[in-house]
Amino acid sequence: MFTGAMVALVTPFQEGEIDFQTLDELINFQLQGGIDGIVPVGTTGESPTLSHKEHRQVIERVVKVVGGQVPVIAGAGSNSTAEAIELTEFSKKVGADATLQVGPYYNKPTQEGFYQHFKAIAEEVDLPIVLYNIPGRCGAGMTPETVARLAEVENIVAIKEATGSLDQASEIASRCDITIISGDDSLTLPLASVGGKGVISVVANIVPTDVKAMTDLILEGDLVSARQWHKKLFMLCKSMLTLATNPIPIKAAMAMLNMASEELRLPMTPLEENKKVILKQTLKDYGLLN
Repeated sequence: MFTGAMVALVTPFQEGEIDFQTLDELINFQLQGGIDGIVPVGTTGESPTLSHKEHRQVIERVVKVVGGQVPVIAGAGSNSTAEAIELTEFSKKVGADATLQVGPYYNKPTQEGFYQHFKAIAEEVDLPIVLYNIPGRCGAGMTPETVARLAEVENIVAIKEATGSLDQASEIASRCDITIISGDDSLTLPLASVGGKGVISVVANIVPTDVKAMTDLILEGDLVSARQWHKKLFMLCKSMLTLATNPIPIKAAMAMLNMASEELRLPMTPLEENKKVILKQTLKDYGLLN
């Protein structure tokens, strides 16, 4: 259930409100593109600026539109353990297949704090958990030792690794058999070389079929053929990661491709015009724009 190409879905806005019609269209685009799983209301889905009500509405809508065709891994993390449990309970109630649980941010727990936080969620709600280790956004991250401890907890089945460190992923793989998923598009193939089984992808918002083509080859063990997709996708992935903070570039790209508005919520601001020129050229080079 937690391998292959999974999309970190954007949350489209129109005049400050969630654009549910476009959300439905984006979900159907993913399903038609053969995506293996949909991950709403993560970082890419702008969860920090959604109200609690909106957060729940997006999860419920995605589950409904997907209709069981692929797993839905709902973003349900928080820096408050009680709040994460509440969101996880809601996700289970509306039919999500699993939750994505980001490391507590801002309050910087100790390693024991990380362990107790995720363990409490796993024990409180009977739903699979994908851990999300992204210290660059959270101010703190889990060590491989903590991940290995958590892998022994029932329901904790996978980890989205976004530390950018192959050594970190290698050490996790050497300590336990938790499923490792890339949290950085440009590192999906390198991570596969040390045991990664797929990606929760930003760039899949616009090229789900291509990301899946690469992860299918990875899962077949054909890393040589997967390398061709890696090379093709690489510059597109780097633009999404380096032009500005995610999801600014992917929303700009989706607007250029007439898929969704580039509208974001403050404190996120639109991509600067000079960077749009670079992004547009990247999309042309890839073959997505004429």
